[in-house]
Amino acid sequence: MKNNNNMICDLETGVCGVAGEEEMEIIDFNQPKKSIRLYYVTDPICSHCWAIEPELRRFVEQYGAYFHFHTVMGGLLEKWHDGPIDPANGIYKPADVAGHWREVGKYSRMPIDGSLMIDNPVQSSYPPSRVFKVIQKNHSDEKAFEYLRRAREDLFIFNKNISDPAVMIEIVDALGFDGKAIVEEAEQPSGQQLLNEDFALARSLGARGFPTIVMINEENKGVKIVGGRPIQSYVDGLKQVLGVEELQPKQQPSLSSLLKKEKLLFSKEIEVMYDVEKSAVRSFIEKELLPNSYQIEEILGECFVSSQ
Repeated sequence: MKNNNNMICDLETGVCGVAGEEEMEIIDFNQPKKSIRLYYVTDPICSHCWAIEPELRRFVEQYGAYFHFHTVMGGLLEKWHDGPIDPANGIYKPADVAGHWREVGKYSRMPIDGSLMIDNPVQSSYPPSRVFKVIQKNHSDEKAFEYLRRAREDLFIFNKNISDPAVMIEIVDALGFDGKAIVEEAEQPSGQQLLNEDFALARSLGARGFPTIVMINEENKGVKIVGGRPIQSYVDGLKQVLGVEELQPKQQPSLSSLLKKEKLLFSKEIEVMYDVEKSAVRSFIEKELLPNSYQIEEILGECFVSSQ
């Protein structure tokens, strides 16, 4: 039998035989891949943005490999004035916000106290927005987004005025940065310039309310999703801009790793992330987390778990 080492088994036909005459073939493994840009237009004091955190987190955790996530500050409140701020929701003065926020917290089950808007109201959402932009510029989108989450917890749950420099410094310090230096930088004209750039970007994206999510593909075509939506709406939008019928979601992170990153999670966030019924959340936490590694508390009728 003639000795021939140039043999091959065809993967498609299953037939084994002599390979082709060409010894070497140059191939390109850099297959073209669509790169989706996702813009999340929001504001630190936007209650409806707080309400969508459970859905948005699961979407980013499971489908984030398909897009580049970028947060854009929209400028919800420059300052209070004598005219209507949000007449559609009956908001003319800071105290009007408290009731609206509580309604949002009640139906979304992302609790909101809101009483500080009566006692010590946020006068403008621009200062915490500028701090966000400085962190985003000097560090990363991820760290800026973490700052945004901590600021919203302080505002909606713990009734802290997140436009107060001392509160902003405290939040930034807890991230491991120099809070005083970052807040001072944010108050410079360059801080407002960064914010103005976001305002211009939000306008170009057609965002006229918050939250707005815009996904854009390489052909500069995309979808805009306004307001709070279930996760399937975001998945369907992503399919549309990718031009595919199916997506492969990543497995949800373990509760222990998610809590390590987030520090605090509400019942609704756990329910949405892990498809757990509200009545089973406490037993799910006990099963997934080590004893003495967490504590469960309750606020406004909703339980939340925090890392120790």
